[in-house]
Amino acid sequence: MNTSIIIKEISFKAIRSSGAGGQHVNKVSSKIELSLDILSSLAFTEEEKLILQQKLSSKLTKNGILILQCSDSRSQHKNKELGIKRLLEILKTNLHIPKKRKPTKPSKRSVLKRLESKQKQSLKKSSRKKPEW
Repeated sequence: MNTSIIIKEISFKAIRSSGAGGQHVNKVSSKIELSLDILSSLAFTEEEKLILQQKLSSKLTKNGILILQCSDSRSQHKNKELGIKRLLEILKTNLHIPKKRKPTKPSKRSVLKRLESKQKQSLKKSSRKKPEW
């Protein structure tokens, strides 16, 4: 994943934001909408595009465009930075391939130890019973 290419391919759109800001919010477009066309991006290999398409299927449009909105700050520049960070984090987490789990067996000694402790516990409990006549 090449972040410099991704940042160049992102298209930004400023929108009027709701929330804190009073009358100022009606005049300034501080909300940022980022969109990245994953399918035609040069930053990803074909395999990575398929992985992203599968994992982000609920967040992608029909054309394969990932759209994120950021209106956390009153500043357009901060929202731009936060949006880019979020986008890169989403891409990074979805491209991460976890290690395959190697199935393991308990050692012979641990199995024996467990069975011995069960036997001891059984003897302890049975010795507490009243004797039968």
